[in-house]
Amino acid sequence: MGAVKHEIEARLTAALAPTRLVVTDDSEQHRGHAGHDARGESHFSVEIESAAFAGLNRVARQRAVNVALAELLRERVHALTLVCRAPGEVAPEGA
Repeated sequence: MGAVKHEIEARLTAALAPTRLVVTDDSEQHRGHAGHDARGESHFSVEIESAAFAGLNRVARQRAVNVALAELLRERVHALTLVCRAPGEVAPEGA
């Protein structure tokens, strides 16, 4: 597991106590594209389920994730795809 992926998992676990968390490094799919980092670990997909999202809309959920990962988003992560839901919610189609 890469260091950035591990850091994403640690920060989201600490901030949002997820009941489900899947972090996928998609960086290799973006080789040669804008924002690709030769070090790797620049593009990620995150699927997160947390009670902290109950009653929040999609934008508020994404903001909560962005706050938890703010430093990484400024310094290391170029792109982040999110699927955020509360326990008991059905995953959006295609997620």
